Amino acid sequence: MTQDQIILFSLFGIVFGLLLWGRFRYDMVAFGALMAGTVLGVVEPSEAFAGFGHPATLVVALVLVVSAGLVRSGAVFLITRTLVDASRSLGAHIAIMGGIGGVLSAFMNNVAALALLMPVDIATARKAGRSPGVSLMPLSFATILGGMVTLIGTPPNIIIATIREDSLGEPFKMFDFAPVGGVAAIVGLAFVAFFGWRLIPARDSGVGEQLSKLEPYIAELRLPEGSKLADTRLRDLEGAAAEADVALLGILRDGKRRFGMGRNLKLREGDILVLEAEPEALDEFRVGQNLEPAGGGGTEGVTGDGVSFVEMVVQGDSRIAGKTAEAVGLSWRQGTTLMGIARKGTRITKRLRKTVVEPGDILLLLTPSDRAEDVVSWLGGLPLADRGLTVTNDTKTWAAIGLFAAAVALASVGLLYLPIALGIVAVSYVLLKILPLSEIYDHIEWPVVVLLGSMIPLGAALETSGGTELIAGALVGLTEGLPAWAILTVLMVVTMTMSDVLNNTATAIVAAPVGITMAQSLGVSPDPFLMAVAVAASAAFLTPIGHKNNTLILGPGGYRFGDYWRMGLPLEVLVIAVSIPTILLVWPL
Repeated sequence: MTQDQIILFSLFGIVFGLLLWGRFRYDMVAFGALMAGTVLGVVEPSEAFAGFGHPATLVVALVLVVSAGLVRSGAVFLITRTLVDASRSLGAHIAIMGGIGGVLSAFMNNVAALALLMPVDIATARKAGRSPGVSLMPLSFATILGGMVTLIGTPPNIIIATIREDSLGEPFKMFDFAPVGGVAAIVGLAFVAFFGWRLIPARDSGVGEQLSKLEPYIAELRLPEGSKLADTRLRDLEGAAAEADVALLGILRDGKRRFGMGRNLKLREGDILVLEAEPEALDEFRVGQNLEPAGGGGTEGVTGDGVSFVEMVVQGDSRIAGKTAEAVGLSWRQGTTLMGIARKGTRITKRLRKTVVEPGDILLLLTPSDRAEDVVSWLGGLPLADRGLTVTNDTKTWAAIGLFAAAVALASVGLLYLPIALGIVAVSYVLLKILPLSEIYDHIEWPVVVLLGSMIPLGAALETSGGTELIAGALVGLTEGLPAWAILTVLMVVTMTMSDVLNNTATAIVAAPVGITMAQSLGVSPDPFLMAVAVAASAAFLTPIGHKNNTLILGPGGYRFGDYWRMGLPLEVLVIAVSIPTILLVWPL
């Protein structure tokens, strides 16, 4: 080995040792290794920060922005209302979401499939009162497995088809990967859904704990003119309310609250529903039933354009303490609607805007986005820590879905590069006011970006130094004289290991020629070897850096670097066990 190879292998060993230890945050470990590699001369200074502009890094950042836009537009609510039920058991939920993710990933880029379903899974976890980390990793693995089935499902398949064309004169076709990839995907999905998820460490990402500390809000929503709920009874809404995790307390009509018997009254336009709910559930119920805020503020009738939810605690010397929202002129002075009041120990019986606010109350305000801090300061309250509350702009749901679908379709058929397609979607979401420009950078998991941006140059340096060729040469010598199934197994194990360490695209580029060389030395068809590489390069389940999908869920799921192998290792073993006989049956030597 050369000096550069020794340094790089040592750096990778130190990095993975520290990441598995978990004492230091993963982004600082990776960035420290990059700096060390640059100082030691194995990474060119001009290439040290190339990873931050790499397509893989850009895709991860843009996918998070696009996901936020889909949430803000109401697209996620549409999917959750149609396909997902938070009352299902965790195993059933994982099986259904995994099946949907696997099917989508077969016909669209698996990163885009996860981008669409990740917010749905997080929203369902919130409604079910569990940590998103329990179901996000199974969803990620399911989308990776689904991508193995077709040519366009994952980049390694496209690369291997191209290498086959260059070497043998004809590429693999769209569904040539389906027999082997399909069997691996079905068996893998079954394992993840029925057993694998139980191996994930029980670790709360903080979402459920954060929400549980706050009392639900008492809120009011009005039936607008032309409401589809007119002439229905309040009790008929109980199913939809329960699904959204909203408690219906009664109805307010002609200035009077009606409880009990009010549930049998037919609703009219202008009626006000009195509810108890968390902010996210309140917003979901508002969107699903086409209701509007009843506070009478300047934000009334808006659906997300330029407005935000703000939570604040009322202090003893606050302007609004001992007064009503109507008395301080919250609506006409600040253009702000009082959406809800959370108060411990006392039942609120008056209209919200006529309720005397007490010190210790928590107010949910709907404010102009550019004046949220000013409103809280004017009221003299203490703002709660931001927990990502958004106002859904449900008037642009189909525009958001259409843009995303068009981008995925164009990228899938090769007419548009995926990072460019996602970038256009992100810009379009801002121009259409689906996602406020001020929130764009808040949705990006910057530690994940630093991790990817730091590891990519190190991986490229390993390839440039001949480190990957060294591995390939050793593999050819190691398998000499072994039977075909054993050679395929060794090839898959080594390819999987490389994919867990390097980018799966780079792994396919290195491993595919090695597979062809091995087949030629044995005097057999290279197709089974290329199929083995295709499945193994995509099956990166041991680390968060082997596949973009695993990187995407690292932050939202609250995972640590060493959490992935617990479910990933048995899954990789299972994929090898079912792929080898299928390859030999469908693609004989």
